[in-house]
Amino acid sequence: MAHREGLGVSPDTDGHPTVVVEQGRFCFARCGCGWRGPARRARSQARTDGAGHTGSVSG
Repeated sequence: MAHREGLGVSPDTDGHPTVVVEQGRFCFARCGCGWRGPARRARSQARTDGAGHTGSVSG
């Protein structure tokens, strides 16, 4: 199974850098704090999940 990491790295927001990781036909956002978003087929939606996470993290 293919596993590609680092697609669409978002800026480090208060110590929470997020990346989009592809796993097979799905991708998900992952954060430096250990958070992982739901599996998505659309990279854009995974990026949106990551952006939502970094926006909701309280310092």
